[in-house]
Amino acid sequence: MAMEPDSRNDGAAGRLTERERLARLQLIRSRRVGPATFHRLIAEHGSARAALEALPQIARAAGVDRYEVCPEGVALSEMRKAHALGARMLCHGEAAYPAALAEIGDAPPILWMRGQAALLARPMVGIVGARNASSLGLRMARRLAESLAEAGFVTVSGLARGIDAEAHAASLGQGTVAVLAGGVDHAYPPENAALMQKIAESGCLLSEQPPGLEPQARHFPLRNRIVSGLARALVVVEAASRSGSLITAKEAAEQGREVFAVPGHPFDARAAGCNQLIREGATLVRSAADVIEALGGQAPPHRAEHLAAHDLPGRDLPGPAKAPPRRPLRDLAALHRLILDRLSPSPVAEDQLIRDLAVPAQDIAPHLLQLELEGQLLRQPGGLISRP
Repeated sequence: MAMEPDSRNDGAAGRLTERERLARLQLIRSRRVGPATFHRLIAEHGSARAALEALPQIARAAGVDRYEVCPEGVALSEMRKAHALGARMLCHGEAAYPAALAEIGDAPPILWMRGQAALLARPMVGIVGARNASSLGLRMARRLAESLAEAGFVTVSGLARGIDAEAHAASLGQGTVAVLAGGVDHAYPPENAALMQKIAESGCLLSEQPPGLEPQARHFPLRNRIVSGLARALVVVEAASRSGSLITAKEAAEQGREVFAVPGHPFDARAAGCNQLIREGATLVRSAADVIEALGGQAPPHRAEHLAAHDLPGRDLPGPAKAPPRRPLRDLAALHRLILDRLSPSPVAEDQLIRDLAVPAQDIAPHLLQLELEGQLLRQPGGLISRP
């Protein structure tokens, strides 16, 4: 790979030289160097190349003998692999790096990006929530993402199953950013591989991890801080009392972002986290209009009526919803689990549940009756059903 002269920055373009970019990748991939240490070393030594030269001595002073920095060949191999995928490297300090993310103290020194870089310059709102989301939760996430996209906001989330995936899918045509815990070529969970590919084509994929890396548990909190760091505000749709979504909300608050939460029924464990956030000071959300108003912005005039109508899903708002892809239902137990996972103590219209499950009404009706007889499902006036 050809290198430019060894200077830190090319000046007017606001872009680091290739030699400095390579050195920055080496530095962050070196042992015991995390984002905070990286930024301190850059501040103290002026460039990544100077920091790399000083690092072995710094390690010795800290009692670490025979310390070696990440070899240049390893960093070059990562760059070549990323470029083969069509990924672009964004370095902290360059003009293309997301401005909002650059403000946080532990901003990723390096980001790998696939897709539409222009989305990173637009205002973003994060939408996160439960993986085992209820039908009402998925519907709310869909409405929020659609309405915020129409108002000009980019939706950012973590591509997890449930609320994250629903928010990405709903805003795909108008702008969505998925932050990955693994490499930009690794779909997790695997069921979201097709959605990830669509986002790579018309949205934007981001990761601070090397291409090919399979995410481990420790990578998800790191991903969460990027989701909140990119966003002007974070909306939590459903979350248990101990969940990754609450970690993201905490990160958002510490980063100075607005935190919003959708309230839920007190008996639904998936609402416990949101209700807790509201109790602790998060702004209660009924619709995208609440988010836009709190951010001090306005939707385009011709969208105002549309946004006002997008209130919390309930019996007075039965409007049509996009059905998700058909899920494999191999046996009776699997179908019952799928139905019960979509229900909560908050009533939902039976026909809405059927649309969300993408199962013919005549096929699901007997199972709803069986669950009702078993006491696992309650029917209420107006064609509504819920869990006890």
